[in-house]
Amino acid sequence: MAGESTIERININSEELQRNESLAIFKIVDGLKEILEEDRQQKQPLFLSLNDKLLINLVKEHIENKQRQCLIGITGESASGKTTLVNYVSKALRKKLFSESYTSLCCDDYYKDTSDELKKAGSYEELYKTGFSFDKPDAINLELMRAHLISLKHGCGVNAPEYDFVTCESIPNRAYKNPTRTILAEGLYVLGEELVDLFDVKVYVFTPYEKIRERWFARAISRGKTGSAAEHQFEDVNSTAQIYIRPTMKNADIVINGLASAEYIEEITTKIINLVNDVINFYR
Repeated sequence: MAGESTIERININSEELQRNESLAIFKIVDGLKEILEEDRQQKQPLFLSLNDKLLINLVKEHIENKQRQCLIGITGESASGKTTLVNYVSKALRKKLFSESYTSLCCDDYYKDTSDELKKAGSYEELYKTGFSFDKPDAINLELMRAHLISLKHGCGVNAPEYDFVTCESIPNRAYKNPTRTILAEGLYVLGEELVDLFDVKVYVFTPYEKIRERWFARAISRGKTGSAAEHQFEDVNSTAQIYIRPTMKNADIVINGLASAEYIEEITTKIINLVNDVINFYR
């Protein structure tokens, strides 16, 4: 425009950018509401409850601050479906070539080394008789996991450990984790008092007791736990969940249905990714 100053042009461009960002936010929020409404109609919907205000704020921050990191904590009882949720959300992200945009940490990898205790006891059954429990917070090195999450949040990579559930051995510095924009952390104590304050989004996976029991015993066999040893540990799993896990559902922004199929998790995640991408690309 003739006679228009550089400052005026900058102001006009800034106003246009703000309008586009506002339109993108409205489009994404409306699209997400449609997806959530379709989800509610399913026999096994994925979302049991969701904080709408959180949803709007997340979309707004994602568009307005492209450098901001988001830490997502996912918890639920043992065998509730936490890992399945993370794996199939991750699968949907990888399909869209977003593998470099997120990092995942798992509480299970931070179990303290108890291989010597297992060898000394001679079996899992004898180990449990000593009063040892895999299902209390002090069995996991939550201090190290917290330090790793803080490092990732500050843009520093970390070397996470790996835990062998057959030998009870913790192998340090096993997997390098990148400080990506989105960080997923899942595990029994993610929403407990030791870690909950770190997360921008808090997710609880709710699954009925009978399904948890069925899944837990199937997994126990793969980890070498059978018979009375498995029965004894599951009793401990159930009783400690009442103390340490179930109460943390009150901290959750989102409650996920642990009965939703893996395929449906991937399907709805893909819909959300496509919606966000299409709108952002349109207004870019």
